[in-house]
Amino acid sequence: MTKLGAPELEADEPSWHDYANCLGVDPDLFFPERGASTKEAKEVCRGCVVREDCLEYALQNGEKFGIWGGMSERERRRIRRQRALARAAASAEASG
Repeated sequence: MTKLGAPELEADEPSWHDYANCLGVDPDLFFPERGASTKEAKEVCRGCVVREDCLEYALQNGEKFGIWGGMSERERRRIRRQRALARAAASAEASG
């Protein structure tokens, strides 16, 4: 694993994390202590061109800690729940 848990790639293959606003920022900012503010980390993410890629990475890999794609774990859990409900509804429609 490389920066912020991004998968390792060949050195000449750029990936989404190579374009991230957080590149070079202290990772501790994105992993605040419980109850601490996430505002600064989310501000770094706000205008990031790979914000959606980062968020998808966290959702697909079940990242449980930190700010990814400008969202906390609680916010990512909400998205996972919504997606699961949408899949269940689509499956029910298809079978019924």
